[in-house]
Amino acid sequence: MYFGPMDVLVVDMESPTAPQDFVTSLRTTGFAVLVNHPVPTELVEHVHHEWHGFFQGDAKMAYQFTPRQDGYYPPFIAETAKGATVRDLKEFFHIYDGGQYPTEVSDSARQLRHLGAELATMLLGWVDEGTPDEVCAQLSMPLSQMLDGSTRTMLRVLHYPPLTGNEAPNAVRAAAHEDINLLTVLPGSHEPGLQVLDTGGHWHDVPADPGTLVINAGDMLSLATTGYYPSTTHRVVNPTGDGRFRSRMSTPLFLHPADHVVLSPEWTALAFLEERIRILRGVDVK
Repeated sequence: MYFGPMDVLVVDMESPTAPQDFVTSLRTTGFAVLVNHPVPTELVEHVHHEWHGFFQGDAKMAYQFTPRQDGYYPPFIAETAKGATVRDLKEFFHIYDGGQYPTEVSDSARQLRHLGAELATMLLGWVDEGTPDEVCAQLSMPLSQMLDGSTRTMLRVLHYPPLTGNEAPNAVRAAAHEDINLLTVLPGSHEPGLQVLDTGGHWHDVPADPGTLVINAGDMLSLATTGYYPSTTHRVVNPTGDGRFRSRMSTPLFLHPADHVVLSPEWTALAFLEERIRILRGVDVK
């Protein structure tokens, strides 16, 4: 199945052609949408509901982010996308293995992080098998092994608040950007807004419905494969109609290589991450 002129495939993971379909979609668009995957929809919806309540209270202020980048980021500190001039309309909490985690919520987000990481490792194995030999020969190691020993993989629990009408001019929930990491795993949301940019400069809605997983390549995967897998520009647009009065929850999992992994002759994974975080937040990574 396809949607729109970008031909982002909706891949049925129970299909015998799922590995090839996934790699084809990632190669041609930088994105794929998975159905019949192993991440329970009930778990995703529980995390979204539970953390929505957490963001409504004051307890979040006790978990301010640290130099490691874990913890809570309030709206007035949230990211400004590369090339943008105003901050995104969002707040979020970064969950790392061993990092800060609120006592006010259950362990569900950690479970989601674990299941997403297991799935991503399998998907990177599909990419290893489906990538031409001449591209694989340029890699410092198989893509699925780049995650071994990594402490950087991070689940971001995002809350996009309802719009008030007092937002800064041109401010959006997430300005156009590319992800930094190897691969992103994004469970579907009840609220729309995710769009991808095609090579002709046209934006397309991504069918990120509940029960689906949106997968996209990040800059590190594009760099390691010398552009064979594109890191596609995407954004989250502001809602219209009644949607502007509702929150939007999102839980992307960002899969990062171990710090020492060589992505290209010029960049290790750590050096590349440090450079991008300085651009996004003006701080150094610890």
